[in-house]
Amino acid sequence: MAKLYFKYGAMGSSKTANALITKFNYEERGMKVWLIKPSIDVRDGADMVQSRIGLNARAEIITPDKDLFAEYQNHLDCDVIITDECQFFTPSQIDGLRRIVDQMDIPVLCYGLRTDFLTNTFPGSRRLFEVADSITEIKTICQCGKKAIVNARIDSEGKVVTEGGQILLGGNDSYIAMCHSCWQSAIARQLNEK
Repeated sequence: MAKLYFKYGAMGSSKTANALITKFNYEERGMKVWLIKPSIDVRDGADMVQSRIGLNARAEIITPDKDLFAEYQNHLDCDVIITDECQFFTPSQIDGLRRIVDQMDIPVLCYGLRTDFLTNTFPGSRRLFEVADSITEIKTICQCGKKAIVNARIDSEGKVVTEGGQILLGGNDSYIAMCHSCWQSAIARQLNEK
């Protein structure tokens, strides 16, 4: 029986590396993978999924208007669906992935963030928390050694940003994974400096 999996973690927790290793494992066993990602993620090229450690693969781009159950009809020969940056899918697209699992008995593995830089849940992630069969945290650590749960947005001077739109694509130059305590301390320290 296939399942819908949500594997989430803070920035830098190797979510994409895990997705690409999983893809390799399926393909090594002769299985076909449909690797997809939201069109908003163009950091490494429109159709490229790339990890910080250098693993990469081409993926099909999914725009917000696409019905994933309908798109799956062009990939009936796949054995598994793997998604990167799933937090950027719409709730209805997550429902389409759920429908593929339920009606087509195809496993779907979704990798992405839980929350944005202000600790608000992304709509795609929220829907996965509601409908996924399996939810697993991919852990990473804060500079203090505690578990990181916050995707702290930073400016060019390394200061924590607390205003702005939910989506700002970036890597280590724009985000740092922090524990909640260090994140709150950084914000308080910056307010005291003003």
